Amino acid sequence: MRKPAECETMAHIRAEIDRVDEDLVRLFAERTGYIDRAAQIKVGADLPARIDSRVEEVVQNVRRHAATYGLPPELVEKLWRRLIDWSIAREENHLGPDSLRKG
Repeated sequence: MRKPAECETMAHIRAEIDRVDEDLVRLFAERTGYIDRAAQIKVGADLPARIDSRVEEVVQNVRRHAATYGLPPELVEKLWRRLIDWSIAREENHLGPDSLRKG
């Protein structure tokens, strides 16, 4: 593993980007495991896939993390809202659409 400043060639840069991308995919897969478990728990608790207060809590958390790491919070929020929508759709595969759930 090289730090960005230690990369002397494009081959070094590309290798490190590929390494980071693999780490990101692994972390997304780990996150997905928690999403699947949440869906199982929500079935028993009769909770919907989308809980707006939790969505906003997650968004605020990632905006704060983005600022901490020097990334634009607006960009990270856009990415995470897409991830959240995908996660909710995945939960709905287990639960059924929120619109069809009793409530």
